[in-house]
Amino acid sequence: MRLTWPFKSRIDYGRNGEEHHCSTGDACPDFLCVGAQKAGTSWLYHQLTLHPDFWMPPIKELYYFDRLSRVKRSNPPRCKDERDQWFLARLVELSALPCIELGTYSQLFAPKAALLSGDISPSYSTLNDEVIERVVNYFPNLKVIFLARDPVERAWSQLSMEVRLGVISRFDATDVEQVIRNLRNPGVLARSHPSKIVARWKRYVRSDLFRVYFFDDLQQNPAELRRSILRFLGADPDKPSGRLNADYNGQGGREKLRLTAKVRSRIAGFFEQELKACASELGGPARHWPARYGFSLLFFVWDLADYLDLFLWCDWIA
Repeated sequence: MRLTWPFKSRIDYGRNGEEHHCSTGDACPDFLCVGAQKAGTSWLYHQLTLHPDFWMPPIKELYYFDRLSRVKRSNPPRCKDERDQWFLARLVELSALPCIELGTYSQLFAPKAALLSGDISPSYSTLNDEVIERVVNYFPNLKVIFLARDPVERAWSQLSMEVRLGVISRFDATDVEQVIRNLRNPGVLARSHPSKIVARWKRYVRSDLFRVYFFDDLQQNPAELRRSILRFLGADPDKPSGRLNADYNGQGGREKLRLTAKVRSRIAGFFEQELKACASELGGPARHWPARYGFSLLFFVWDLADYLDLFLWCDWIA
């Protein structure tokens, strides 16, 4: 799915005033967290907001590169000091502009001074290649984080949230056909293929500036996940921040739709190829995702077939 706004041409940077790229030391974001939705981004924002090496924006999700910050927010933004007030006023001005202005967006992060800061917007997982390329070209030192979650669990968590918030109408969660119909919603589907999201961002972000982390590690070892992310971002992992929330489940304790075994199995079948792609391409905890749904043997045979094809081809040319 391509999300487009009236962007200026990404080719004629001189005409667009984008020939001066943001570099180290300028007022600009140090990192983006581009998702995934329902994969621990709120936990990450909480950890960084309370860490002394960071100044984080008073709003977690800026939505700038996909919706120019023109969103209705259910919760009031943090506004505890002059820096927060300045940021919120500039954000209002920025959202009034008709198209993306990377230089003006960059200035939002002036309050950080010598600290680290960034934009945590899970909706950036749906950005198209044109926008990603333009952002990465302008911010050549930008670090990018993606928090990956089992597609079956993530999609179900999103459906639960959207029903709770009234984004989609309540449906019969035991009816397989109704569930699949909601999974095919572009807003759900575009966020439910982490292997494709990661591949799209990796086309433009240098490998040393891109990291994939896993929701599984947030559930099992949040302390080590925190340390790993802080080290990658250039912060001191030994400095204290917020409570680690080892029991964090992506829903903040809120009600979820009841997931029956039958529906779970059908959703797994819907995402079978993506589960296998994640296991192969993302590695880490994703290697175990297919086995949760009985695909481990199939995944092994699938890999073995590829290996035998290669072996026979090598034997033939020898």
